[in-house]
Amino acid sequence: MRGRSFVTLPSLVVRHELRLLAGLWLWAARRTDGAAAGGAVFGYARGQGAMMAGLGFVCVVETVMLSLLLRDWPTVHLVVLVLDVYTIVFVAGLHAASVVRPHVLDPDAGTLRVRQAVHVDVRIPLERIASVRRELRTTHERADGELDLVVGAQTSVTVELAEPVAYATFLGRRREVRVVRFHADDAGGLVRAVERARDGYAVP
Repeated sequence: MRGRSFVTLPSLVVRHELRLLAGLWLWAARRTDGAAAGGAVFGYARGQGAMMAGLGFVCVVETVMLSLLLRDWPTVHLVVLVLDVYTIVFVAGLHAASVVRPHVLDPDAGTLRVRQAVHVDVRIPLERIASVRRELRTTHERADGELDLVVGAQTSVTVELAEPVAYATFLGRRREVRVVRFHADDAGGLVRAVERARDGYAVP
């Protein structure tokens, strides 16, 4: 079991990094991942834009300063420069992944797809939604059966389920949840759209 985990974890990390790079390409090409014909997409990256821009700026300043400080040590300078550039790309990739992987409501498929960058992707059948509401929360305590996808220290939509749904964590573990909280830039619009779509998938 330990050997299997040792082999699996690096592959998960590599896959994660490749998906971040793919997000950068999609962002540059102004394309969206997972959008369905006839469906609706709801972004959530606006709430973290300022924070990510600030973090990226700090990383750039750090890269310049360390380059000046380490210019007399070429080998160390090169290693640190590579790490710093990678950090900048990583930060940009995280934000890009959030932009190009929005929440997707697909009435034809009967699903609400709730995502957070490349880390979480939960497909919720509309028939399992007991209630959906706009609810601003800035504090979240971990609890069994609940999933909080926080953006900018907040969630703005709460979905309660009549039956649990399962999703895979970053490490591949299967987890079931009955309450999903997440953020959407247009929380009210998302809630109204889900309520309209649920008409044909009403919970008995």
